[in-house]
Amino acid sequence: MAVEMVIKLLVLILIALQFTLYSCGGGGGSDNDSLSNDNDSQTGMVDDNEVPNNNLIEHLSAGDATIMSVLPSAFSQESANLTAIDRIKRFNIGDDFFENPWVEKRASTELRDGLGPLFNNNACQDCHIRDGRGHAPTVSATDDGTDFSSLLIRASKSNITVEQRRSMEQSLIANVPDSAVGGQLQQDAIFNVRKEAGLRVSYETVSVSFADGHTVELRKPLWHLTSLYAGNGYDFDSDTVFSARVAPPMIGLGMLALIEESDIVANADPADLDGNGISGKANYVWEVESSSVQLGRFGWKAGQPSIRQQIAGAFIGDMGLTNEIFPEENCLAHQTDCSSSPNGNGDQNDDYPFEVAPEVLDNVEFYSHNLAVPARRDAYSDSVQAGKALFQQAGCHHCHIESFTTAVSEVFLEQSKQTIFPYTDMLLHDMGQDLADFTLANQPVAESVLVEFLANAREWRTPPLWGLGLAQTVDPEATFLHDGRARTILEAVLWHGGEAEAAKQHVLQFNQSQRDALLSFLKDL
Repeated sequence: MAVEMVIKLLVLILIALQFTLYSCGGGGGSDNDSLSNDNDSQTGMVDDNEVPNNNLIEHLSAGDATIMSVLPSAFSQESANLTAIDRIKRFNIGDDFFENPWVEKRASTELRDGLGPLFNNNACQDCHIRDGRGHAPTVSATDDGTDFSSLLIRASKSNITVEQRRSMEQSLIANVPDSAVGGQLQQDAIFNVRKEAGLRVSYETVSVSFADGHTVELRKPLWHLTSLYAGNGYDFDSDTVFSARVAPPMIGLGMLALIEESDIVANADPADLDGNGISGKANYVWEVESSSVQLGRFGWKAGQPSIRQQIAGAFIGDMGLTNEIFPEENCLAHQTDCSSSPNGNGDQNDDYPFEVAPEVLDNVEFYSHNLAVPARRDAYSDSVQAGKALFQQAGCHHCHIESFTTAVSEVFLEQSKQTIFPYTDMLLHDMGQDLADFTLANQPVAESVLVEFLANAREWRTPPLWGLGLAQTVDPEATFLHDGRARTILEAVLWHGGEAEAAKQHVLQFNQSQRDALLSFLKDL
């Protein structure tokens, strides 16, 4: 017994030492915290009834870069191993441009002007709330949801030419946009410019029952979309496919960028040769700066090859801000008020033919690379480990792969050669008809329709699960899945279909104690 007590004491001392080593570093965002100001973050991390068998690193989701926080600002911290003063300064500059709003050209803010003419939001942080996930619009008993501040709608045609289909299959184009509004519905615009679309959502209730009789009510979205150009003869194309997408969390992106391509592709099995029902496939996409086809990593359908291009795409697509990667305004020929609006190109010190200064893009990229992942709170407790075992028994781990080791990088030092636990395979999976992209009449679109490069209407990239348990601490209104329909983690699990149908059916056999254990594990991530 004395030997057991000594072992347990040594385990606790080792954990405490790890926390001390990884808790240095300040914060990004306007309300940041570090371990020294976060007393609650030191509790509940280890169960003293177990000696873990994984070298005590599983709780450090992002290796040396993991930070220790359970506060609402937990997703706004820089990597714990980001200690060089000049690099912290770059992080904070990037944070400033990520957090604060952009304005239209008429304003005097030279480095932060050029918003629109068409846009979805005027600040990155207003979509990625506290650097976390967005949420679907809330509804009431009498009113549909109209707040699309952190959810956008993509639009692409399904009836395309043979040449256009071939270009998508060769990853040369993402898709063919709708002819009335383009590839994304902008529900806002600057003064004197017509907004593109009216957006509303309502919900139907769907009940799902477990084997023991426990029932969960899910909500199925019904999207109500209107082209505000319809009166001028520019209604949505009859074959347009719509795709609703909530802003994903920003944490850990730099780690995902450094997972070796070979490690990702090694898990792909598009023909399901092993017969396990899981057929993950890689999306290959066009990288603008190198003019080449690269592995897609970011976005709900893995439609972007890098953090830099993802940011540049959000600047132009979500805020109407041209940049060195996407230097053209997203105005269509019939949107003359849009195309004739003044731009915010250049600034008082430099003349460049786009609105986001190159150094601003660089700093926002650096910031996004270094947003840290919080440590798990209770990784080695009996209930969490039991939940992890049930997670694996259900087969969830086939797509939500636990761990990778990042590549060596001389540029992104903090993410270099780290053992990480993101719970994703970075691949596309068919998630079934219920989660498919949809038509204007809210009908699911077939898997034969390509929507974003090689990704079809039913395929979604496996989202990382790290930070899942803190999502609603960071933003109490945060919702789950690509379109935010799930209000809870359990609801998200129960919407799984397609390749994940067997896993969901396994979960539906769980009794109350098993459900509690599974959720204990997921909420600890």
